[in-house]
Amino acid sequence: MRIHLISVGRRMPGWVEAGYAEYAKRLPPECGLTLVEVEPVRRTKSGSTSQAREEEGRRILKSVPKGAAVIALDERGQSWSTEALAAQLRAWLADGRDRALLVGGADGLAPDCLARGERRWALSALTFPHPLVRVIIAEQLYRAWSLTQGHPYHRGG
Repeated sequence: MRIHLISVGRRMPGWVEAGYAEYAKRLPPECGLTLVEVEPVRRTKSGSTSQAREEEGRRILKSVPKGAAVIALDERGQSWSTEALAAQLRAWLADGRDRALLVGGADGLAPDCLARGERRWALSALTFPHPLVRVIIAEQLYRAWSLTQGHPYHRGG
């Protein structure tokens, strides 16, 4: 199983690339994390936010691998504790299908992306800048993996 993190945005700051890479490389091949960057829509004065979000949504959905189960990251989604994410990861591994995690741009995910998701996952009640979300997801997936393996990285109560 592979996890495909499909995220709007290119040319991230160095700290984002380094943070993402650090945690992604820690994951084993059977639970590998792949970043798929989607070109953001160039904002113009005449274009609307909803039009830009819709076009980014089309680009995101084109990037979803065939047969992958889709999870849309959305502030109105379900929050998971680290232990709950570890349980999700175990279930994903047992299922064997690839997973595609969809992360929208500055204006969020298009309704078509939300509708395509089998689940919606909220990282927090807080709002994060979308580049930081890449780092958070990679770290949390590694933390969940370490928990499934009894590794001491996760020191939760």
